[in-house]
Amino acid sequence: MSRLAGAARILTVLVALVLVVGLVIVFGQRDAKKTITVDFTQTNSLYEGSDVRILGVAVGTVDRLVPRGKTVRATISYDASVKLPDDVKAVVVSPSIVGDRFVQLAPAYDGGAVLKDGARLGVSRTAVPVELDQVYKSLDDLSVALGPDGANRNGAVSDLVRDTAKQLDGQGAQVNETLRNFGKLSQTLSDNKDELFGSMREVDQFVQLLQTNDQSVRDFFDSTAQVSTVLAGEREDLQATIKALGDALVEVRRLVRENRSELRGNVKQLATVARVLGDHQKDLEQFTISAPTALSNVALAYNGNTGTLDNHADVLQLLLGAVEDPGDLLCNISENLPIDVKEPCDVLGGVLDDLLKPITGGLPLPRAAVANAPSPDRTDTSLSQMLGVER
Repeated sequence: MSRLAGAARILTVLVALVLVVGLVIVFGQRDAKKTITVDFTQTNSLYEGSDVRILGVAVGTVDRLVPRGKTVRATISYDASVKLPDDVKAVVVSPSIVGDRFVQLAPAYDGGAVLKDGARLGVSRTAVPVELDQVYKSLDDLSVALGPDGANRNGAVSDLVRDTAKQLDGQGAQVNETLRNFGKLSQTLSDNKDELFGSMREVDQFVQLLQTNDQSVRDFFDSTAQVSTVLAGEREDLQATIKALGDALVEVRRLVRENRSELRGNVKQLATVARVLGDHQKDLEQFTISAPTALSNVALAYNGNTGTLDNHADVLQLLLGAVEDPGDLLCNISENLPIDVKEPCDVLGGVLDDLLKPITGGLPLPRAAVANAPSPDRTDTSLSQMLGVER
């Protein structure tokens, strides 16, 4: 029993210690504070123990006020769990004409750098309300300045008031409309402040650019002035040139109008030529490649001593192989001859057949060279036919 009683006492002591430590931690954290010092130009109706608020919620108190020449330094403590932005400002707020004031910390923290514990806010980051005595004094100074001992000494202010009353007499609706329009203008400027200030910044940048390149701008203006001087000296020549150009344009317009059909036909024919050249593009490419070789062969084959071409020509191969269709070749040649033959291809086909039969020994001739067997769909490859011109 004695052992159980001793163990129970030990357990009770441990539980009590844990509770005490927990209470100390909880109340210690609750009472944890951060402090800052703030310099105000004056602290009328602000006392030690006055509230310190953020968005109207009390978070701390003013612990101490110490005069320091032209300023008063206030020591402020606030809950350690409260975060303040690094650019926070302190303002003395007067909720009523008579009554205690409090210190408002603004703006509230919404992210970013946090104000460090023990920081100090200078006079540039504080503000105090205008005192009622200062307002009364300002009104008194204004009344004296406008009174008989001031600007109204000779009745100037009274005359101004009377003249103003006459000018505004019966103009209430117009004045009201003017004020409304001015309000709309102010709202428009406010809505477009970004664009307005952006334009001002661009103008400022342009002015700075001109200032930086002042000599270049001056040179440009000098060159422009010289050009203007030259143009002024050549004014008559320029005028005559422009007049002649105008007359030429009139003549060109008349020429185009009078020869519209011919120009249209020429354009169509040029289009046809371009189309034919496009259709024979591969042939032109092959000719461009082969022509230099052919000319070189001709130059090498020429014999200057005898004035002949020293080459060996296989006539049979020329007729049967080099010329793919001798009949078409002779037909095309016959069409350009000044002879009146009704069917030249039939006649030339028979002649060609008789001439080549002994040479070929009865070998079959190309299709178009056989007499009385002309191709019904033979294509005319003459230049005039390709260009669509009637012969």
